Amino acid sequence: MRMLMGAALVMMTSAAMMASAVADDDDAKDGAKGAQKLAMQGRDDYWHCLAREYSRDSNQGLSEQDFGRSIAGACPSERQYYRVALLDYLTMQYPTIDAGAHLATANRAVESAQKDIVTAFVKRRPPQK
Repeated sequence: MRMLMGAALVMMTSAAMMASAVADDDDAKDGAKGAQKLAMQGRDDYWHCLAREYSRDSNQGLSEQDFGRSIAGACPSERQYYRVALLDYLTMQYPTIDAGAHLATANRAVESAQKDIVTAFVKRRPPQK
């Protein structure tokens, strides 16, 4: 009888552990989806802010370098939110990769957005005489 109870206890424990593992996996997937959504929202917010900066009348006549410096300093809270949200997402999605690599990726994403806005600014300008 003790062996039967022991076997039942082992099976119940195994089942509970499996259920817990499945729940943890579901929680991790939900967490990754939430982190991805926040990263995408951060990206969109940053892009919208950069677009507002791009559209300012005060940018008329700026050189590419001056506009680039202006964009590099623009939207600090949106830029930081995007960087942190992307870093969180990358850390959840790829937990075995070094955090420094994730930070470098997030920084490159921010730099890429800035570069794209500057490129659009240069293409929009009338030719210099």
